[in-house]
Amino acid sequence: MDALQEALNQLDQASVAVRMAVQDLANAPEGAADAAGTAAHTLSGGAIDPFVFRFAIFVLAIFVGYYVVWSVTPALHTPLMAVTNAISSVIVVGTLLAVGIAASGLAAGFGFVALVLVSVNIFGGFLVTRRMLAMYKKKEK
Repeated sequence: MDALQEALNQLDQASVAVRMAVQDLANAPEGAADAAGTAAHTLSGGAIDPFVFRFAIFVLAIFVGYYVVWSVTPALHTPLMAVTNAISSVIVVGTLLAVGIAASGLAAGFGFVALVLVSVNIFGGFLVTRRMLAMYKKKEK
């Protein structure tokens, strides 16, 4: 009878943890990764560290991105480059904000490095896109 009571207590604790995790996910859409990491930590009884959970998602995103980009047919490379340039331009806005409202010199330094790298990515993307579009033009005689 004690084993049954203990199992019921564990089930009750798990259902409370699930309810709390669902409430965290519903209340914090911008912090969904944090809420998901906390939920995994709670549901596993502390066996899964939230950092490890978020790092695993990051690694999976790298693999998915790699296979998505390399499976694109050559005819779609130009539109893909255009979209990449658009995403990079959004990153420029974020890095400008990071540099402008930085609370420390370290944050401003990282923001500046990110701004330089994104700028190189954007201008390189425009050059590659221009070259690819030139391939589709008829050659002048």
